[in-house]
Amino acid sequence: MAHRIDVAPEVLAQIGVGHIAYLREMSSEDLLRAFPGAPELPPGLRLWALIGAAGEPIMVADDRDLALESAREHDLVPVSLH
Repeated sequence: MAHRIDVAPEVLAQIGVGHIAYLREMSSEDLLRAFPGAPELPPGLRLWALIGAAGEPIMVADDRDLALESAREHDLVPVSLH
């Protein structure tokens, strides 16, 4: 019989800290909504955001391979978000 274990979202987020980063394609408009402190960007840009396991932005690029390379440079395992 399976048992359910409830884990608080903040605890779950800490599991991958320092090990996992999420790679997500987004528009410049999405980026500004997700990270209000981001610099103003022209509308309609397709970007790749590298986001830490706890939700903090690590970097943004206009090239997926560049974002993946940044993950490797930070010794992080990239996981794709859709």
